[in-house]
Parts: sequence; C-alpha cells; structure tokens
Amino acid sequence: MSYQALARKWRPRRFSELVGQEHVVRALTHALDSGRLHHAFLFTGTRGVGKTTIARIFAKSLNCEKGPTSNPCGECSACVEIDAGRFVDLLEIDAASNTGIDNVRELIDNAMYAPTRGRHKVYLIDEVHMLSKSAFNALLKTLEEPPPHVKFLLATTDPQKLPVTVLSRCIKFNLKRLTPEQITGQMQHILRAEGIAFDAEGIDVLARAADGSLRDGLSLLDQAIAHGGGALHAGEVHAMLGTVERAKVRVLLDVLANGDGAALLDEIERIASFAPDFAQVLDELAGLLHCIQLLQLIPAAAGEDDAELLALSGRVGAEDVQLWYQMAVTGRRDLPLAPTPRVGFEMALLRMLAFAPAGVTPSRTPSVAATPNAARATPASTRAAVSSPQPPAVGARPSASEPSRVADTSVPRTASAPHSTNDWSDLIERAELRGPVGQLARHASLVAIEERLVRLALKPAHEHLAVGPMVAQLEQRLGAALGREVKVKFERDTGGSESPAEQRARADNSRRQAAADAVHGDPLVQSLIDTFGARVIPESVRPADT
Repeated sequence: MSYQALARKWRPRRFSELVGQEHVVRALTHALDSGRLHHAFLFTGTRGVGKTTIARIFAKSLNCEKGPTSNPCGECSACVEIDAGRFVDLLEIDAASNTGIDNVRELIDNAMYAPTRGRHKVYLIDEVHMLSKSAFNALLKTLEEPPPHVKFLLATTDPQKLPVTVLSRCIKFNLKRLTPEQITGQMQHILRAEGIAFDAEGIDVLARAADGSLRDGLSLLDQAIAHGGGALHAGEVHAMLGTVERAKVRVLLDVLANGDGAALLDEIERIASFAPDFAQVLDELAGLLHCIQLLQLIPAAAGEDDAELLALSGRVGAEDVQLWYQMAVTGRRDLPLAPTPRVGFEMALLRMLAFAPAGVTPSRTPSVAATPNAARATPASTRAAVSSPQPPAVGARPSASEPSRVADTSVPRTASAPHSTNDWSDLIERAELRGPVGQLARHASLVAIEERLVRLALKPAHEHLAVGPMVAQLEQRLGAALGREVKVKFERDTGGSESPAEQRARADNSRRQAAADAVHGDPLVQSLIDTFGARVIPESVRPADT
C-alpha cells in the first residue's frame, strides 16, 4: 500500500477529533442537535486550521443515515462515501480555478434538483473570495432564497474580499490559528500512535515553524521524519529548517552573563558556521529570556525545572533580563536594515554585552562628558565615567488574595542584633541570592538568626517585595547556606537599622561625591573650564572602578 501523508491520514472525521476551534464545534453541534440549521455557513481563517475539514464533517452530519446528528456514525454508505470524496450530493468547488459566471450558473441550475442519495445537497465552495463579481451576483439570488434541500458551506482565507451582500446571508465562523501547544500535543499523539521515536525539542521547533497551521506542521513533520531516517530528533530538525539548537543559544546567554567578550565572539562564529536564520536565533534567545524572567518573578507560572535555567536566573538581575529581551526583539526587527544579517545579529549581542549585569561588566575606557568646546583628552586621573541611573528594585506586589508576609508589629532597633550587618551581607553572598530574591534580602536588615528561624526587618517602602514565591525561594537558599531548614519571619522596621542595600547606597554616594570632588579639584579640569568654557556634567561623574 502506498504511503499516505500524515496530514491526510490523520485528517479528523468527527468533531471530537478536531484540534482547537471549540467555539465553532460547539455552535455547529447545538445547531445539529436542535435542528435549527441555517442554509449558508462561512468559515474563515488562515490556511491549515480546519475550514474544509469542518465543512466536510458538517456535510457528513447532515447526510448520515442515522442523522442529522452532531456525531455521524462513520459507517453508513453516506459517511463512507463522503470520507472517500465520492458522495454524489457533496459538490466541492475550488473557486480559485472556477471563478467565472459559467461555473456558478451550472451550480445554480443543479441546485434546483433534489438530492440523489442524501438528505441534503451540500455545496462546499473553497476560497470563495476568488469568484468574479459577476459570479457573486449570479450566486446571490440562490443564497438569498435557496431550495430547502440545499446547504452552502463557504470557506475563505480572505473574507474582506467578499461582497457584504454575501456576508450578510451567511452565518460566519472565524477559525483561530492553533497555538504551538495545540500543535505540539497533536504531533506527539500522532508520533506515539505511529510508533515513531521523537524528542521534545524537535517537536517544539516544528510547532513554532508551523505558524498556527496544523496542516503545515504535519507536512513539516513528514519531511523531518524522512530527513531523520524514520525518527524525529532536534538536531535533524534544526538542520532541515536552518535553525539553531536551544542548547547553543543557552551558551550565548551563559557567556553574556559572564561578560566574556572573547567567548561571545567565539560562540557567534560557531553559530554562524551553521548558516542559520539569525532572526530565529534571536527569537529563541528572547524565548529563553522570557522563561528566565518567569522563574525570577513568578516561579509557579514558569513550569520549568531546568537546572541550567534556574542557575542562570540567579546570576542575572531581573532588570537585565528585561533589557536583554528588548534588545533581542529590537535586534530582530532591525536585521533587514543591517549590512548583513550576521552583522545585525552580532551587534545585537554586543549591545547586550555592553549592558552586562553589574559585577561582570568587562573593563571599558572611561570617558569625559563636556561641552563641544572642551578639549578632547584629559589624563586618566581626571576622567569622568558615564553611567545611567540604577533601575528601581523589581518585585511583584502581593495580590488581594495574598497578603504581605511582613508582620504588623514594629521592631524597636535600640538593641543590637546578635549578628552584624556585615554577617548578613556575607550570608547573602554565601546563599547566592540574586535577582528579585536578592533584592528582597538586600533591602532587609537582620534581627536575629535563631535555631530554625531567621528574623528579618523590612521598612514599609519595601514590604511589597515579601511575596510568597520570593519568601519560599529565600527560605530554601538560606537553608542551604546555613545547613539546616529555616523559616523566614519578616517584621516591620521603622528605622534605626541599615540594610545592605542602604549601606551600599550610602557608600556609593560617598564614593561618587569623592569622585566629583576629585574631578572639580583637578588642575587640568580647571584649566579646561577657564580656557575653553568646558563644564563637567554632574551625572557623568562616577568612580573609575564602577
């Protein structure tokens, strides 16, 4: 027996077998079960989402010998012949190749006669928007007053081209593009039924490449199985589509988090050797950043247990993830404007490197900020470095259903805590608290560490950081660092203590002021001001080691 394409072999034959389009199935089922059947139906949507499939199932429901029914038997002669495409009372017309009035006139003349075999004579006109104006005019009268035994099922990918006079005489159903998850689920079901080995990443890549069309996805699946010699593996799928494996994209994120420019260029060269679609690589990068952000801010919604992503989410600040995501999306948009796609891709990643997380930023040459009249060079000891203002701390506010974890009782700060602020800062580092959970820890001050209880104080301005997922993550990491399971209790701090964040801010302010004093006190800077009318831009001054 000759091989049958998966898209044809697994074409749904009942409403219950359809993937997605529940809103259409529900409406047609109710109409069939109640007997309230309109004479003309219009199905719209992009290619491969089930327009003609639903129309054929509906025709079978109308003519099933045990019907009309929303659940055709699939065994009677009418059902079998409709499935085989040879039922005499189902007339399928491709309007793309039968656009003229003569074709429609023949259809109208035949509509007057009673069905030969079935209960209804069903006209399925595919790509109906391709009919000529005169053909639409000829069809309009029959659409308006059809014989009782005739049903019109129209399908189109471009409903805007239909005359309003036709649209007003049809019940319209808009079919949705399928989600990657729906396509993934159907592909997995088919592969298991066919006994074909596969891996999850290969399926995910094909589902995204299908772009909302299950038929396109199954055609790609057929191609990928042939490419892989009877199995489906991510490497073969990537090679077939010219895409890059997710593991390689993760390496890019890893070297970016390390601020390693040389390693980044090596990885770009390695990826470029596959001659990939660079837009797809940036899409994959943006997708991974989305997963990391969910892990950082709403772990319960992430649905990820990937150890590498979890580790990466702790190494990169939440605000940096947002910035990198924006750069990936913008870089993808700008690829057509770049000299070459490779250059556009490389510049997007170099832009991310230039904004690497604090603490891993590669060394840069400090710059002088001055008016256009200023001299172009000054000694290194007098250069002012430019930095952008620090973004606000990222943290989700508690919802109405989840109250703050901070106790209402205020904590007097007259007595010293059993552990110092420095000890708390050291514990934050030992517990590797990064991202939002690190923000929570650094804005808290330590009250005491008891046997299995860590008491922390938060000022009212930062209580919104103490939400459930962040507190649970804080308890887990502190427990690992202390070598025992602990619970964290937050108390309200009304003043008198200094959190690590406040301590660092005070130290940073002091260092910035010292740097400003050094710049203003430098004789050469004064000479530039007196001679050339230069001025120091205050916000550009920062300590050289930042």
